[in-house]
Amino acid sequence: MARKSVKPRSKEDVFASEATGDVISEVTERAEVEREEHKPVTESLSTLREAGKKAPRLFGIASGVEGLDDLFFTTEIQDGKPVKKPLGGFPSYAVVNITGVPDTGKSLMVEQFAVKQASMGYPVLFVTIESPAPFVAAGLRQRSAAMGIDYESVQDKIILVDAASYGILRHSLPTLLNTLAHAIRTYETKSLVVDSITGLYEAREMMARDVVRTLFNFAKKWRQTALFVSQKRSAHEQLSPEAAGGYAVSHIVDCSIVLSKVLITNRFEAKLYKAPVGEVVRLFRIDGCRLCGHDTKTHLMEITETGLVRIGQPLSIEVEE
Repeated sequence: MARKSVKPRSKEDVFASEATGDVISEVTERAEVEREEHKPVTESLSTLREAGKKAPRLFGIASGVEGLDDLFFTTEIQDGKPVKKPLGGFPSYAVVNITGVPDTGKSLMVEQFAVKQASMGYPVLFVTIESPAPFVAAGLRQRSAAMGIDYESVQDKIILVDAASYGILRHSLPTLLNTLAHAIRTYETKSLVVDSITGLYEAREMMARDVVRTLFNFAKKWRQTALFVSQKRSAHEQLSPEAAGGYAVSHIVDCSIVLSKVLITNRFEAKLYKAPVGEVVRLFRIDGCRLCGHDTKTHLMEITETGLVRIGQPLSIEVEE
């Protein structure tokens, strides 16, 4: 029987075979990766009892803002009736979003918080994204003086992360997180302030949800009570929790605080707010808190001559009077 002749392979056949082999190899590798990704994450499972053993104790973290600490509360049942008990500050380990248009007191509020906590001996990690660290230091000095707190006693308890001067901290989230983790380990901070978180996704607001979620998870992992300042755009409704990036911030965080202002332009508003025409009236409202109870009223808010934020009585009481 005659042997069948074997036709030699051309270069084109060799290249085609190699290309096909590469494709098959790539498909196989991709399938293996997908199988690995789709495996059940058994570490994520726990019973309520197991998770409950790791649950942190709820208590108040003093805000340093007059009139604010009693607006968060818990409820206990006594003699069959619910009784409110003021928490005495922000809920411990909460991530709080403070949002508003410019000149509503957002930065003042977080500066007062930082000074208050530092004065109590609790180190605070303060990420400044809008102003370089020396300018923030000048503001913190003024806040200390107005609050009657010795500036010398807080200087080593507030750790500034100057993301305003070092662009890589604004544009590389992993670099920022590694820097924060290093600072938390080194200084044993208990609280985290970011002013403002909007600066981390400026001009790329489609990334807002990823940025906020990542920082939220970071604060939870490191057990930091966190205040995130977020900026409103001019088109946003002032009394809503919406900020730059949409509702991404308020949907993710534990609590949102909305600051707003009203320019008195007519006699009706002057009578309503009991302020002369041409004056600016500021308002404060807690827009939800998933960790504890909270006051739901809109309050008058003041920025004093010494540069401190102070929460006044509910607007409803002011109108009734």
